[in-house]
Amino acid sequence: MITLHGISKTYAQGGLEVQALHPTDLMIGKGEFVAIMGPSGSGKSTLMNILGCLDIPTTGTYELDGKQVQSLTEDELALVRNEKIGFVFQSFNLLPRQTILKNVELPMLYGGVAKAERKARATELLSKVGLGDRLDHRPNELSGGQKQRVAIARALAMNPPILLADEPTGNLDSKSSLDIMRLFEQINGEGATVILVTHEADIAEHARRILRFGDGVIRDDLRKDLAQGEVLT
Repeated sequence: MITLHGISKTYAQGGLEVQALHPTDLMIGKGEFVAIMGPSGSGKSTLMNILGCLDIPTTGTYELDGKQVQSLTEDELALVRNEKIGFVFQSFNLLPRQTILKNVELPMLYGGVAKAERKARATELLSKVGLGDRLDHRPNELSGGQKQRVAIARALAMNPPILLADEPTGNLDSKSSLDIMRLFEQINGEGATVILVTHEADIAEHARRILRFGDGVIRDDLRKDLAQGEVLT
């Protein structure tokens, strides 16, 4: 589903060029659950932005579901982001004045989905994440864990094959974090490819594959053998 070949990213800072991501090759298959770890400045967030079509690499090629991303127009990239990728952020990014039902409907509104279908789909998704009895609540009436559940429901609105999560448990307590990770496991078990950035080792352990970044390169690529309970390099 995802193939990167020689992907790199260089930024200009104060007249200097800073290479945030060195040439990287990576393949992520359909239905994988991948955690990306690394300290601040390691390149993990740069990679996430490239995977999410939020940033364009300086060099290399990115093939997403058979399409060469770097050759797409801005409108085509926006369509990919809306239909192929669901985003979950640490800060939730919910609209405070809208009900959670309207928040979840938003991607479908942009996608041209009819009103009745939008409402039915949003209701279904909020029920799936355990908030079916709070459809008319606004974000400020919810806990942090509940807000993240809304954000996950919104990310699933267009039924994307890929879910990208950037530090999704960073603002949550340990119990809420565990609940959110179990939800990601459920979504992955239903067939979605889940890719998350985290600095927390216990959160990364929920994934079946862990990429460890350092100084703009992948230092380790660890895969769990679910049958044996082992981690393979």
